[in-house]
Amino acid sequence: MSLVDPISDALIHIKNTENASKKNCIFRPASKLIGEILRVMKEHGYVVEYELVNSENQGLFRIKLNGKINVCRAIKPRFAVKKNGFEKYEKQFLESMNEINITKPDIMCRAGAAVGEQEREADN
Repeated sequence: MSLVDPISDALIHIKNTENASKKNCIFRPASKLIGEILRVMKEHGYVVEYELVNSENQGLFRIKLNGKINVCRAIKPRFAVKKNGFEKYEKQFLESMNEINITKPDIMCRAGAAVGEQEREADN
């Protein structure tokens, strides 16, 4: 199986596992970005815990789910957005501003993945 978009594949795999009412999910290959996305999901209460398991060729994530994920997907194509363009981007591409989306708080910056609300507060 070839992975064209590992982030999208990881999110879809998590959603499909959740829809099958399973509590545990294993995803391979592991990456730092997927690890940061899982960290944000854990902070918001969508994932109970996750563990990075290193193997010989590739790492994998063992993820413990709690049944709170309804929609979980990546926005494609990924657009470069400046710090002052977040609101315009959110209104254009995200379904609802009131719902917590996995893709909404997950913003890449030079330091890695950061939560969007915290990033905006730090700028003010």
